[in-house]
Amino acid sequence: MNSEARPANAPPTLQELLDMEKMTLSSKVREAQSPTEQWMRYLGFPGGILLFLLIYYLPAGAGLSASAQSGAACFMLALVWWVTEPFPTYVTSLVLMFLLLVTRTSNAKAIMDVLGMEVIWLNLLAFILSSMLVKTRLAKRMALWLVLRFGHKASWALLAFVVLQLALAPLIPATAARCVMTLPLMIVVATIYGSTEATPNAFGKNLMLLNLACISVLSSITMTGSSANLIAVGLIQNMGGHRVYYMDWMRLGAPVAIVTILLMWILGQKLLFRIRPENQVPQVEGGLDLVREQYRAMGSLSFQEKKAIAIFGMVLFLWMTDIFHMRWFGVEISAPFAALLGAVIVLFPRWGILSWAEADIPWHLLIFSAGAYAGGLALDDTGAAEWGVRMLFGGMNLKGVPFGITYTVVISVMMYSHLLTTSKTVRTLIMIPIIITLAKALGWNPLSLALPAALCIDWVVGLPISGKPNVILFSTNQFTVSDNFKYGMLTCTLGVAILVLSGATWFHWLGITPAFWAVAP
Repeated sequence: MNSEARPANAPPTLQELLDMEKMTLSSKVREAQSPTEQWMRYLGFPGGILLFLLIYYLPAGAGLSASAQSGAACFMLALVWWVTEPFPTYVTSLVLMFLLLVTRTSNAKAIMDVLGMEVIWLNLLAFILSSMLVKTRLAKRMALWLVLRFGHKASWALLAFVVLQLALAPLIPATAARCVMTLPLMIVVATIYGSTEATPNAFGKNLMLLNLACISVLSSITMTGSSANLIAVGLIQNMGGHRVYYMDWMRLGAPVAIVTILLMWILGQKLLFRIRPENQVPQVEGGLDLVREQYRAMGSLSFQEKKAIAIFGMVLFLWMTDIFHMRWFGVEISAPFAALLGAVIVLFPRWGILSWAEADIPWHLLIFSAGAYAGGLALDDTGAAEWGVRMLFGGMNLKGVPFGITYTVVISVMMYSHLLTTSKTVRTLIMIPIIITLAKALGWNPLSLALPAALCIDWVVGLPISGKPNVILFSTNQFTVSDNFKYGMLTCTLGVAILVLSGATWFHWLGITPAFWAVAP
């Protein structure tokens, strides 16, 4: 049957669904999915302006500089517009960058330099590698295998991604790298379950947001899960006087992270975005039998697929062995430069795999990222973020209260503070010294508060601007900012509850925390 003979409203065939070369990370504005979203767009525009004027013209608070106040006003306007989406997110980012200049919060060089940041380069190069997986059909082959092996039911397909991300987390510290290498699989599996950019459904929301939670939260399993974790370990040793060993961190962080992710696997599909019974199976005519036929029809690995495996394997090897680079090469090949080397080979004339025109680079996403980082850096550089944290802790009188109350406050502030800054490193450098100082002032062992708080560093799941993987996954148009916020807040709240429960039991039995009802002398 040719395409002209098919009814206009006929569901797409499997061949059409899996035609990945036609899939692009489009800059098309997403339509509002419900009346609530439509109203949020109407109210978000004036709401953002009102909030900007309110903060900008308020009398300066104690210790808050004029530039910090204007930076906070600009960032909050952008945050309201990013969440409510009266405009495309990249337009909001451009407005934010202009406001930072005219309010004299940041100078022109500081704003423009964000496009040269390492994270922007890593995103650009990673999308080139991702395009290679799509063009060679390696992503399609892996996705079909994943669906055939685990995709008899939507919930098991979601669990397969949990296992995949759990296996990758200790091997690849770069969260953006983990996100990009699994993104093509997510897009194809979402498509097989009927969730596309044009018609996202509950399965697609669960798939993208569960992977986002896995990529971020599972980094807290080990102290090498991110560079910010290692900075926290150094601060605890130098300021708190306690050395944290690899297993010390892992026996605390692993149970908390894994239990939270398994709970989100259940709650995401049962509570937040319920998957209808009819959507629990692949949404392709012919079901899994047709998927199996497609997989067999692909035959054995092509030469181009083998070349893609070799290139991606080389990049992965460099990402996984970065601690040995100085010894081997006399220079450290960082994650962006490992990806750059892979991109050079991929794009090399005659010997490569892609031409530049075939690389799907979402420039609108990079502009969105640049604006988010310009705003986040303005908050950090002007001292607005640090001022907010100090005011929060300083406004509470924790002297003489039971340890459990202090512990709960510290964990909550650390967990949700990722909404104020886009950098895990900056948040660590601000928060961990304050927590260590607070512990000493209250008479508690610094390790009892600083180490559990450090386990929250990687939980940057609240907003699309909270981290690199967030930005990348948001570009799929499978979920909204408010979807991300709901899922992220539930993840963080569960994390706080589990960390508090662990602090009262597991951590106490390991000698990390005192009894929750204890009062410092």
